[in-house]
Amino acid sequence: MTSQPTGLVAILRGVTPADAVDVAQAIFDAGFDAVEVPYNSPDPLESIRRIRAAGPPGRRMGAGTVLTPDGVRRAADAGASLIVSPNTRADVVAETVRLGLASYPGAATPTEAFTALDAGARAIKLFPSTAIGTDGMRAWASVLPPGTELVPVGGVDASNLADWAGAGAAGAGVGTSLYRPGDRPEVVGARAAELVRIWHTDVRSTP
Repeated sequence: MTSQPTGLVAILRGVTPADAVDVAQAIFDAGFDAVEVPYNSPDPLESIRRIRAAGPPGRRMGAGTVLTPDGVRRAADAGASLIVSPNTRADVVAETVRLGLASYPGAATPTEAFTALDAGARAIKLFPSTAIGTDGMRAWASVLPPGTELVPVGGVDASNLADWAGAGAAGAGVGTSLYRPGDRPEVVGARAAELVRIWHTDVRSTP
C-alpha cells in the first residue's frame, strides 16, 4: 500500500553488491525517491540489504522482477518496502499487502490492472509503457478507481519523462537510460539529476 506518491524509481538491473551502495547513494543524492534491485541481478538480496543499511532515512528500497510469494517474503526480510513485478499475480500482490509493503504489479491491459487492484494493489506498473503510451494511460485512468497510481516502466528516459508527467503519471521507473552495470556512480548521479529536474519541473507545471 502506498502512503506517498511513487515519484522516480531507479531500476538497478545488474548491479553487484560491491557497487550497489555507491550507485544508490549517487541516485538518492540526486533526488530520486526510490531504488529497485531486480531479482535477475547478481546476489540481489545482498545488494538490497547493503543499500537499506546505508540509508539515507526516508528513501525507499525496492525489489524487482518478483514473481512468487516466497520472493516477496525474501525481499521483505532483506529490507525491501516496494515489491515490483513484470506481471500480475494475485497471490504475489496479496502477500505483499499482507506484509504491509507497497505492491507494483506489472499490467499491460486494463483487465490485468483490475485483477491487481482486486488483489489489494493501489498502484499499477504500466509495462511495457512503450506499448501503452500516454494516451493509453489516460484512458486507463478514466476507468480505474480514483487514486490508483499509474507508473510507466520500460522505455522511460529523459526524452519522454516530461510527457509521462504531463499525462498524470504518479511516478516512473527508469532503467537502462539511467544505469548499466559498470557505470560509475558520478555518471549515474548526473543522469539522475537531469531526470529529477525534468520530473519536478513538469509536475509543478501540470494543472
